[in-house]
Amino acid sequence: MSLKSCIAASLLMSAIGVSASAQSLVYCSEGSPEGFDPALYASGTTFDASSHPLYDRLTEFKVGTTEVTPGLAESWEVSDDGLTITFKLREGVKFHSNDQFTPTRDFNADDVIFTFDRQGNTENPYNSVAGGTFDNFISMSMADLIESIEKVDDHTVVFNLTRPEAPFLANMAMDFGSIMSKEYADAMIQAGTPEMLNQAPIGTGPFSFQAYQKDAFIRYLRNDEYYGDKAKVESLVFAITPDASVRYLKVKAGECHIMAYPNPADVQEMKDAEDVVVMEQEGLNVGYLAYNTNVAPFDNAKVRKALNMAIDKQTIIDVVFQGSGQIAKNPLPPSMWSYNDDIKDDPYDPEAAKAMLAEEGVENLNLNIWAMPVQRPYNPNARRMAELIQADMAEIGVNVEIISYEWGEYLERSKDPNRDGAVLLGWTSDNGDPDNFLGVNLGCDGIGAGNRAQWCNEEFDAKLQKAKALFDQDARAKLYREAQVIFKDQAPWATIAHSVVYMTMRPEVEGYVVHPLGGHIFDQVGLK
Repeated sequence: MSLKSCIAASLLMSAIGVSASAQSLVYCSEGSPEGFDPALYASGTTFDASSHPLYDRLTEFKVGTTEVTPGLAESWEVSDDGLTITFKLREGVKFHSNDQFTPTRDFNADDVIFTFDRQGNTENPYNSVAGGTFDNFISMSMADLIESIEKVDDHTVVFNLTRPEAPFLANMAMDFGSIMSKEYADAMIQAGTPEMLNQAPIGTGPFSFQAYQKDAFIRYLRNDEYYGDKAKVESLVFAITPDASVRYLKVKAGECHIMAYPNPADVQEMKDAEDVVVMEQEGLNVGYLAYNTNVAPFDNAKVRKALNMAIDKQTIIDVVFQGSGQIAKNPLPPSMWSYNDDIKDDPYDPEAAKAMLAEEGVENLNLNIWAMPVQRPYNPNARRMAELIQADMAEIGVNVEIISYEWGEYLERSKDPNRDGAVLLGWTSDNGDPDNFLGVNLGCDGIGAGNRAQWCNEEFDAKLQKAKALFDQDARAKLYREAQVIFKDQAPWATIAHSVVYMTMRPEVEGYVVHPLGGHIFDQVGLK
């Protein structure tokens, strides 16, 4: 073991050592977070480490469901025209403290206004500090939607919208809506260290941030002043362990209590083992290969269709997912309302693909395929998937080079509208609404942010905008089904798979719930 590895292991054991006098839950996570300010990012790895343990939102999702429940807003009223939402805020909610900051007041309306103003107002100093990189806020057209936010009093805040927005209350429960402390933000600006919001997070959530060693561990302590149900354990540790096999060994050895994203090939062994428990659930997710539709010849839908027809998706399901998934034909998972099952998938037909490329005058094509360096619920092994696609493309005369980057850099670089190559990525629902798949990942406002295909189709986008303004779910579903037809015809992605999500844990763990929105939430998890 290297000196660096020994130091990291020592730090981790020191972090876990609190369990000698206080109960500690250890989670083997798959990677390091990009930061601890959830509004800046769109990665589940980051949300697990930031928004879920550290923050609260105006509305929340009941864990294990997509049901919207009260959060920091104890109630709300929506006007008849849908343009005004009035939130009544909880009183007596406490912010955390750290070495740099001790709050002098409770949570109030100023914190709500700050949280969203910094994301949409270019004159807010925290907008420039972040470089305006608020991916979800941008991709969801929130700046155009929110006309103003008014403080009625400390515990009443009014959102004035430019148009009705059916998923608005669910959107407020998303990670980007995590409420930040304005008082902390102001103090850090005055101290000349605004980056501390992202590095030393202060929230109102069930745990407070204690320590972070990149690629080694994160440590949290229970927030005993939490307004809701207190966490079941006194401390929570993320043991950052990128290798799935090592995560499993740590669970078996008792070094971790819970792990995410097991190797599909190991799942049956885990199910047969007496000393571990495996939970599973169909995921609200999709894994895809996003072409850069800004760059020739990938700006040609026929070329994209031809490449899609070269990919043997069944082999990917068999080899990469070990059967724990199904072929994806749409950008929505089959369990999502408005899924269009009438759509026919592109057939696997290498000869037809080769002929189509020839018809478009494309020959000796080179294609970079980006492969993620970490496991995700929608893609357990991106490198192996890329290798299979590489072999498929070779059959039609397309030369593929596989490239990758560190996870945070991968996510950032892949947003570039001038990016060279097609990106393996995916999505797990943030709010149980189809717009969260279609709008964030494929809408025109998502270019340069969540829309990795850099694809803007006016007809497709118009259907999404119309659907969001309707409150009749049947009418919305019709528009989303029509949008999926356009997507399939234009093929900005090769849709690959929808996966089953597995969670592996020790038998002494109790209270864990597999969340359909993909988050790993531990405040109500205990140890027997």
